[in-house]
Amino acid sequence: MADERGIKVENQSGSETKEKKARDVLLVDKYNVEASEILASEALGLPITEAVQLYEQLLSTFPTAAKYWKQYVEAHMSVNNDDAIKQIFSRCLFDCRQIALWRCYIRFIRKVNDKKGAEGQEETKKAFEFMLNYVGSDIASGPVWMEYITFLKSLPATNPQEESHRMTTIRKVYQKAIITPTHHVEQLWKDYENFENTVSRALAKGLVSEYQPKYNSARAVYRERKKYVDDIDWNMLAVPPSGSYKEEQQCMAWKRFLAFEKGNPQRIDSGSSNSRITLTYEQCLMYLYHYPDIWFDYATWHAKNGSIDLAIKVYQKALKALPDSEVLRYAYAELEESRGAIQPAKKVYESLLGDGVNASALAHIQFIRFLRRTEGVEAARKYFLDARKSPNCTYHVFVAYAMMAFCLDKDPKVAHNVFEAGLKRFMHEPGYILEYADFLCRLNDDRNIRALFERALNSLPPEESVEVWKRFTQFEQTYGDLASMLKVEQRRKEALSRTGEDGSSAFESSLHDVVSRYSFMDLWPCSSKDLDYLARQEWLVKNINKKAEKSILFNGVGSLGAEKGSAGLPNNAKTSTTSAKVIYPDTSRMIIYDPRQKQGAALLPNTTVPGLPAASNSVIPAPAAPLAGGTGTSKAFNDILKVLPPALVAFITHLPSVDGPSPDVDIVLSILLQSNVAPVQTAKLGNPHQQMSSAPAPSTSDLSGANKSRPNPGGVPFKSTREGHSGGKRKDMDRQQEDETLTQSRPLPRDLFKIRQMQKARGVTSSQTGSASGGGSAFSGELSGSTE
Repeated sequence: MADERGIKVENQSGSETKEKKARDVLLVDKYNVEASEILASEALGLPITEAVQLYEQLLSTFPTAAKYWKQYVEAHMSVNNDDAIKQIFSRCLFDCRQIALWRCYIRFIRKVNDKKGAEGQEETKKAFEFMLNYVGSDIASGPVWMEYITFLKSLPATNPQEESHRMTTIRKVYQKAIITPTHHVEQLWKDYENFENTVSRALAKGLVSEYQPKYNSARAVYRERKKYVDDIDWNMLAVPPSGSYKEEQQCMAWKRFLAFEKGNPQRIDSGSSNSRITLTYEQCLMYLYHYPDIWFDYATWHAKNGSIDLAIKVYQKALKALPDSEVLRYAYAELEESRGAIQPAKKVYESLLGDGVNASALAHIQFIRFLRRTEGVEAARKYFLDARKSPNCTYHVFVAYAMMAFCLDKDPKVAHNVFEAGLKRFMHEPGYILEYADFLCRLNDDRNIRALFERALNSLPPEESVEVWKRFTQFEQTYGDLASMLKVEQRRKEALSRTGEDGSSAFESSLHDVVSRYSFMDLWPCSSKDLDYLARQEWLVKNINKKAEKSILFNGVGSLGAEKGSAGLPNNAKTSTTSAKVIYPDTSRMIIYDPRQKQGAALLPNTTVPGLPAASNSVIPAPAAPLAGGTGTSKAFNDILKVLPPALVAFITHLPSVDGPSPDVDIVLSILLQSNVAPVQTAKLGNPHQQMSSAPAPSTSDLSGANKSRPNPGGVPFKSTREGHSGGKRKDMDRQQEDETLTQSRPLPRDLFKIRQMQKARGVTSSQTGSASGGGSAFSGELSGSTE
C-alpha cells in the first residue's frame, strides 16, 4: 500500500514537472503545439474553476481550435453551468465550423428544451435548421441529418393535418440530405427509399426515380470529395507559417479542396454552391488562420460574386487575426475606395499611421497618394508638410511627393524645391542623390546634374560613393564629351582604389573601360565570350596583390583555381565592383576538388611524355612502392603508360587539356569518332568480319593463339596456356568439344568480348580460357598467362 502511494506521488510529481516545463515553454513560444497539448490535458483533470484560466490562455492563442472549445464547453456542461455554456457557444460557433462542436451545441439545446413541451420542440427544430444551414454541407454531416430526421419522426401529431405536415417536412429533409455528398449518403438513400415506400408505394416509385440521378451525382462527387478531405489534418492547430514541409502540404491540400469546390462538380444551383465554398473557406481559416493570402482570396471571392459587404466582414476578421499585416489593410482600403466609400478607406489608412510617430515611410507615401486621388493637391501638400517632420520620415517620402508634383501636378518648380529641401537632410543617402539626378535628367539640366554629383561626392565617404561614381560615369559617357568622360573615369579610379573597391592601378586603363564607354543598354561592342573574359580579368587584377595560400597542387594549379573561382562572375562587363561591406570568400585560394585525391596521394611533376599532353593538371595516387624499372614518380608514370594497351594510349594522345574534373562530353565524343585506334594484331583471326562470315567459329585454342602476336608490355616472356595446361583432364576436353560444337551451330557474335562471355556462361574452366580472356587487356590475360 505504501509502495502504491509512493508511486502515485512520484507520478504526480513527474506530471507537475512536465506541466511546469510546458508553461515555461509557452512563455517563450506561445504557439508551441506540444506544450499547448500538455496544458489542455492538464485542464481535463482540474475543477472547472481552476481550469478556466488554462482554457482562456489556450483559446486566446488558438481562437479557432474547435477541440479546445469543445473541451471547454463540456467542462461547463458537466457542472450544468448553462449561462457560461451559452456565452462560450456565442464566442466560437461562427468561427469554428466543425461538426463535433456543433453536435455538442445541439446536445445542449435538446437538454435545455427537453422539458419545455411543444415550445421546446420548436426551439430544438430551429436549432437543427440553424446548424444544417451552416454546416449541413460538410462531408461529415451525415449523422446530423439522420439525427434531425429521427427527431422529426419523434414529434407527436394530434390530427391528420399535422401528420401530413410532419411527413412533408421529413421528405424535404431527406431530399436535401441525399443530394449532399457526405459519408452517410448511401445509408440516407436507403432510409429515404424505405420512408417513401412506407408512406405510399404508388407515390414512392415516382419520387425515387426522380431523385435517383441526383443521388448518383452526389455519391460520385462524394468519392472525389473524399480524396481531397483525406489529405487534410483536421487536428492541426492554427500557428503562424514557419515554412515547414507539413504546413506547406496542408496549405496546398486546402487550396486543392477549395479549387474543387469552386468548380461546382455536382452542378448544383449557385446559392448551394456558394454555401459549400463559404463553409470550405471558413473551415480552412480554422487551420490557416495566420495566412494572409487565404484571407485575401476569401474576401476577393466574395467581392467577385457581388457580396461586397461579406468581403468587408472578411477583411475586418482578417485584421483582427493579423493586426500587423499592412498588405491586408491596403487591400481593405482599396476595396472600400473602389466602391466609393472614401471615409471608411481613409479610416483604414489612418489606422496604418496611428499617432504618426511610429508610422512607416511607406504608410506616409500611400496616404499622400490616397489624399491626392480623393481630396486633391492641397490635401496631399498639407499632409506632406506634416509628414516630413516625423522622425521616421525617410528620403523616400520626399522623392515620392516630388515626383507626384512633377508628373501629376505638372509643376517642376515644386518638385525641384522638394528635392532641394530633402538634400539638406539626406545628402548622405546615395539613393536620394541618384533619384535627384534622374529628376534633373528629365529636366535636361546637365549643369545642375554635374553640380549635384560634385556636391555629393565631396560629402559622401569613399566607401559609400560607389554607385554615385558609377552613375556619374554613365552620365558623362552618355552626354559628355571625350575629355570629361576620361576625366571622370580617372577620378573614379583614384577614389575607389583607395577604398579597395577597385584593385587596379589608378593610372592604368583597361579594355573593360572602353567596353563600358561604348556600350548602350543591352548592346555591346564585343561578344559575350569577350565580356566573360574581361570580367574575369578584372577580378584577377583586383586580387593580384592578395597573398595566395600555398597549395598542395603542383605549378599552375593555384592559378587554375583562381580562374575557376573567377568563372562564377556574371556575364556582364559592366558589373559594378563588390561592396566593401560584404564579406566574400577568397576564391583565389580555392583548388579543384578531385575525389581520387586521398591521404598519401602524390602529385606528378610537369612531365611530358611523347605523344601525350602534359600531365600538369592530373592528380594520380602514388603507388605504395616504386614500380619495377624506376625509382621516381616520373619513371613510375612512364611505366604506367608503357603497360597501357595501345588503343588506350592512342585515345589519351588525342585528349585536349581540360581544366577540372568534368570535361565536355561533346568534345570527348568527337575525339572518339576522329581517333585512329590502333588495330589489334591477331595471328589467326585476320579480318574478323570476313572470317566470321565465311568460316566456322574459332575454338578456344584459336583465341589463345591470337594472343601470341600481341606485344608484351611488361617485357616478361611467357609460355602459351596450351603448353602450360597440356595435361588437362579428359572430362574438360570433352566439355570443350561440346562447347565448340554448340558455338558452331549458332550465329557467331561479332566481338571477342561476347565470345568470352558465352564461353564463361557455358562453364569453361579458367585453364582453358586463360589466354582468351587476356585478349582485351594487357594486365589481366597476358601477364597472368606468364605466371608459371
